[in-house]
Amino acid sequence: MIDVGLIDPDLMRVLFNLQGPEYTRVGGGFEIDPYPVFHRLRESGPVHPSTPGELIGFHGEAHFEGLPFPDRPHFSAFDFATCDAVVRDPETYSSSPHPPGSDEWAREVFMIQMDAGRHRRYRALVQPSFVPKRAHWWIDNWVAELVDALITRIQPNGRADLNIELFASIPMLTICASFGVGVADALAIRSTIVNAANSLDDTQAIATQAEFVRIVAPLVAARRTEPGDDLISVLVQAELTDDEGTHRLTDEEVLGFAFLLLAAGSGTTWKQMGITMLALLSHPRWLDRVRDEPSLLRNVIEESLRWMPTDPAFARFVTRDVVLGGVEMPAGSIIHVTFAAANRDPARWDRPDEFDPGRPSLPHLGFGGGPHVCLGMHVARAEMTTAISAVLERLPNIRLDPDAAPPRITGVYERGPTAVPVVWD
Repeated sequence: MIDVGLIDPDLMRVLFNLQGPEYTRVGGGFEIDPYPVFHRLRESGPVHPSTPGELIGFHGEAHFEGLPFPDRPHFSAFDFATCDAVVRDPETYSSSPHPPGSDEWAREVFMIQMDAGRHRRYRALVQPSFVPKRAHWWIDNWVAELVDALITRIQPNGRADLNIELFASIPMLTICASFGVGVADALAIRSTIVNAANSLDDTQAIATQAEFVRIVAPLVAARRTEPGDDLISVLVQAELTDDEGTHRLTDEEVLGFAFLLLAAGSGTTWKQMGITMLALLSHPRWLDRVRDEPSLLRNVIEESLRWMPTDPAFARFVTRDVVLGGVEMPAGSIIHVTFAAANRDPARWDRPDEFDPGRPSLPHLGFGGGPHVCLGMHVARAEMTTAISAVLERLPNIRLDPDAAPPRITGVYERGPTAVPVVWD
């Protein structure tokens, strides 16, 4: 049982404030709509020198995948064909900042920065828990109960900021519950992550890892003795085959995996839920259609991911001198793959700036692409579907709160709504 009564809304506003200090490092307060600039850049060429942030007018310090690396040349791609080609060519465009084959490259501890066979082997350990047919494992074990409890908590109030009072809790508590971590400890972990991000201090980062280890290490030890139906049990029983043979993951490897899954699982999906809900509230025709035909919600979510992904860009590291989109890029430079711009490429989509869930379905880059396509994308879809379906079913006549400040989508390298203020009857 997930005790949502332990969730303090005031604390959640601090821990999930898109304009707070944690998000300053990714341009959280940036208000300008980047899409008109993306269009102008794409029209003048698929690849441009500099970073996406600088090209749209953000000149603050940024810490994200591929940033800051001030001593390396930076380039950005803006059309779908080029972005798709980059993420599908890890030999030329590596996820690791280190030269392929180097000692540092071989010692990468985070799967998101691994390449080639090592990435495939590590990803294969947890991939079975994240495939589409396992979505109901997540829903039945954790998501459905959590969504039900959170909506029951706010239902009598008649109004809420869904960003804080619903969406932010779902991915964080789902992934923590799948480890066996309770609400209080989940909030403690999130607090240390926010503190570390706010300070950009190595000491705080170490403290975050130490807090996570304090909470999760006993669970790892317990699951080695008595496995259960949870994600830690999957990790402790997984077998990795490498040059030294086949072996179980060490405690340090299990904890590293779990921390990466927590960071990825709790950091993005809640913002995409907010974007999707705002899109529906701003397009009443589609809100009514989804109420009448709930299966259309799948199209709505996919269109939301295309139309406005919460992660607009990711980076790859160029391993050799190459010409991309007519631009020469030396080995060691960084190419920023601007998924948000690629997803509105008029060469691929008609009327790309319109939110239209009825458009023909085409693969998009809302979850990235290639070997590093988002591991948890099917769980994210399940969380969004479950949460938004329950909102529409249980909060009748839901609409934007006319007395609240109009919500805005802000940010550079992570984008999301400032709030999702709603009322219902």
